[in-house]
Amino acid sequence: MKYLNLILVVLLLASCKNDKREDSNLDIEDTEQTVPLATDTLQIGEGGINSLNRSVSIEFKQKELIEKRDQRSEFQKLIIDKTYQIQQPDYTINFKYPQLDETLKASNRNFNEFINDYYVNIKQTVSDIEASKMLCDSIEAINFREDRFIDYKIYIVNDQLVSVLFYKEDFYSGAMHPSYSFDCFNFDLNKGVFMTYEDFFNPGSEDELLRIMNDKIIEKIQNSELYYDCWELSPSDFFESKNNFVINDNQVEFYFDDCVMCPSYTGSYSIELPLVELLSVLKKSNANLLTLDKNQPSR
Repeated sequence: MKYLNLILVVLLLASCKNDKREDSNLDIEDTEQTVPLATDTLQIGEGGINSLNRSVSIEFKQKELIEKRDQRSEFQKLIIDKTYQIQQPDYTINFKYPQLDETLKASNRNFNEFINDYYVNIKQTVSDIEASKMLCDSIEAINFREDRFIDYKIYIVNDQLVSVLFYKEDFYSGAMHPSYSFDCFNFDLNKGVFMTYEDFFNPGSEDELLRIMNDKIIEKIQNSELYYDCWELSPSDFFESKNNFVINDNQVEFYFDDCVMCPSYTGSYSIELPLVELLSVLKKSNANLLTLDKNQPSR
């Protein structure tokens, strides 16, 4: 009887050890199931790592635009740099824009007057800022600050055509990054007039050019990691921006505001189209300054 009790005690202890080992195994299995889920959430969610990567991408995209080379320094005799600045407690305006030397050609005045009167319209800009502040209550208005910055890129095509890109940076207090919008103008130096889409492209060619442009965008999305999350242009977006292009080095470059073609954190603000890919839509006319022969480098 004494030995029987001892055997029962040993069996009971062994059973307890097995129970604890099984409980321990269950705990490990539960942990192994939950850890990957937590890791996946960090990878695909809108958490800190993803937000940081997007912030870096936005800064890179904007820096790439600002540092993009133009022909400003190559045509110093023609182009006069102008700056207009206003510094107020609740807003800043900093406009940089070109003027053409009127002593070289009197018709350059047409360019200068348009830029001054209709584009670099400081009074209207101040009025817009003050109107936007009226939408805020008195407490928010004290803390609300807006910075408006304009700079430009300029290209000259065979001494006949001036292409100007204005890029506008709007920065609001509380925002992490500024937003960008664009305006492009093409000026015929010989005639002293501004050019539009219809001066370069066939009438009614918008649908065909949109198809060419979307094919180029799809190609970039498929072949470049830089264009992830971008999308095709809608007809309404293109028709609204069809005059928003500059001409340089045998190509046409169309510009679109933030989030029209790509989200702010990826892709590009523009799409480049070589002239050889636009032969089906280019206007066949000797007066068309946008032709391959006229855009060959001067020798």
